[in-house]
Amino acid sequence: MYTFKDSYQNQVFLSFNKHAFSKNPKHVWVVCRFEGQWLLTDHSTRGMEFPGGKVEQGETPAEAARREVMEETGGVVTGLHYLGQYKVCSRQRIIIKNIYFASIPEIKKRDDYLETKGPVLVRELPKDIKNHEEYSFIMKDDVLQHVLTEMRRQGILPQKGTSS
Repeated sequence: MYTFKDSYQNQVFLSFNKHAFSKNPKHVWVVCRFEGQWLLTDHSTRGMEFPGGKVEQGETPAEAARREVMEETGGVVTGLHYLGQYKVCSRQRIIIKNIYFASIPEIKKRDDYLETKGPVLVRELPKDIKNHEEYSFIMKDDVLQHVLTEMRRQGILPQKGTSS
């Protein structure tokens, strides 16, 4: 398990064990790849980030992950892989998110991407992402770097030093 503070000084706990914090988390975050690129969404107020959001009533987290990717990017999820969970503890509330990796074979044009400006394809994520204003705060804490390391460990991404 990893623990650290996010940019708002909230305590964050990250685990790659199944259901480390909740069997029924209310939020999801989906790291997506499309044709060798990262598929992000451009949130209207936060900036570029991986798709995600709330699990709706009667929906499983996996269903929410697929829906959020479609709503925010038009991405069709065919392969969804559970990676882990993280928990953010703020003064007001606790948020627990399932983290998934999604393979996206197709992006469908949508008339509305809800609270986002739609899909953004990025060949490489900046190594110094914390210094890039165009990226959301969600991309700037240690969750993303640990997730990328875990994806390499699981063979989802090539090891560092090889093409991704």
